[in-house]
Amino acid sequence: MTDTYGRKITYLRLSVTERCNLRCRYCMPEDGICKKRHEEMLTQEETVSAIRAAAALGISKLRITGGEPLIKPNIIDLCAQAASVDGIREVCVTTNGTLLPKLAKPLREAGVSRLNISLDTLDPEKFRYITRVGNLSDALAGLEAALDCGYDRIKLNAVLIGGFNDDEIPVLAELTRRYPLDVRFIELMPMYDSGDFGPEAFLPCTVAAERLPGLEVMEPDGSVAKLYRLPGAQGNIGLISPVSAHFCAECNRIRVTADGKVKPCLHSSDEISLKGLDEDGMRETLRRAILSKPRWHGELSYRERSRAGRNMNQIGG
Repeated sequence: MTDTYGRKITYLRLSVTERCNLRCRYCMPEDGICKKRHEEMLTQEETVSAIRAAAALGISKLRITGGEPLIKPNIIDLCAQAASVDGIREVCVTTNGTLLPKLAKPLREAGVSRLNISLDTLDPEKFRYITRVGNLSDALAGLEAALDCGYDRIKLNAVLIGGFNDDEIPVLAELTRRYPLDVRFIELMPMYDSGDFGPEAFLPCTVAAERLPGLEVMEPDGSVAKLYRLPGAQGNIGLISPVSAHFCAECNRIRVTADGKVKPCLHSSDEISLKGLDEDGMRETLRRAILSKPRWHGELSYRERSRAGRNMNQIGG
């Protein structure tokens, strides 16, 4: 389906939980979430109906997110049902990786073809700081498990934070030489509750390119990342700039939250509920949401905060 600005919408980012086993400082509060009642969240049946409704409108790529989607007891069955929906050609999962040692293979067998793993640092102490409760060894074990399972190119997502991990740009990029994976540096977004970070934390992702001499420009792959490669590397370096150089004109996605709200734009407070609708009602609601997708998300900066009205774990990473 095409929106009112001529963008073909083919990508759904679907959150299946607001909960997480980590507490990343740019994503959720230290004390976690205010738990909602079970009846406020999409059921598995409603979730699959929403995927079918989206596929009927031309959605072909599905990314399952959270929170941390792998903490859901039914995640394998949900992924298998999603992969079987007519029109869905690609099912991806975004995860912090800590639960992949047990789940990488079952996810692959369920039809998940791609994984994005969040990894902001290779320093154990800094990992504990940014996640508040996590252990780097768990995330690295998850990465190894994913590599062993033969997924299509794995992507490591590193949120670029000035004064925290900008000194690790070269060592993170070096992972693309050692493994067949991509490393993507993503600008820190000024979300609803990101008070841990001052102005110095909000770096343009061009800083990564400046600190990686010899990068070769690669052809675009249809994603929002500008792609480069270190000489001799197996994977790419991606730079994603939602703050310094937005890509709204090429945005091909909509989002559905775990409590069933369609968000036509990540940084807008506009939401339309799917909860309680049958599949026809969901399809019509998704159609209206696509047609209401704004031209762009407005200015974003340390002073110009996101208008999303939710923390990132409540939207879907």
